[in-house]
This record gives sequence, C-alpha cells and structure tokens, in this order.
Amino acid sequence: MQKFFILISSVLLSSCAVYKIDVQQGVVVTQETVSQLQIGMPEQKVRFILGPPLLIDTFHKNRWDYFYSYKAGHAEREQRHIVLFFDEYENLAEIRGDIQAGSVTTTTPIPTAPSPEPQERPLL
Repeated sequence: MQKFFILISSVLLSSCAVYKIDVQQGVVVTQETVSQLQIGMPEQKVRFILGPPLLIDTFHKNRWDYFYSYKAGHAEREQRHIVLFFDEYENLAEIRGDIQAGSVTTTTPIPTAPSPEPQERPLL
C-alpha cells in the first residue's frame, strides 16, 4: 500500500507545471509613443507623452533615460532603452535608443458592421 501511495503521489507531482508570472518593469515605451515626439518639443510635452523618465542623471540634467523590460512567463525578456537629450532651452534636441522617432507604420483599422437604425416605437 505504501508503494502504491508513493507511486501515485510521484505521478501527480510530476504532472504539475510551474507557473511563472509576467514581469513588467519600467516605463512602457512603444513605437507609437516615440513617434509622437518631435525635435524642439518642450520638456513638459515630452513628459506628457512618455510619462516621467525612469532616470534623470544628476550630472547631466538635460538627459532622460527610459527603460522598459517585459518577460512573459517562460518567454524571452523584451527590453527597450530610450535616451532623450534636451538643449539649454529645455527643448528636445536628440533621441537615441532601440526605437527611432518617426518610423512608425500605421495600420488600417478593421472595418466594423454598421449599427442598425433605431426603429420608432409606439408610445402606448
């Protein structure tokens, strides 16, 4: 009986899979949001589009770093790093990183069926 219990418990435990959660860190940076940036844009507008930077260098206050990391369960980690430089007038001067500004491809929206016309109903 003890051997049977050990056999059943080992089969049940070996069939269990380990669940790994999705881990997302940093500021979500996509091609669409970076494509909204334009050289000469003020800091406030950049902060509105991308959100607050993850790192502002204390020695280079005109440099903002955005990091993004995503690991879905057992999949490979996806990482992005964007560096923004501002001029002395606090306007965007340069964009460096994994995603380039202005290279987004637009997709055509999927057409939807038209909604039916509302029909008149009698009051009583």
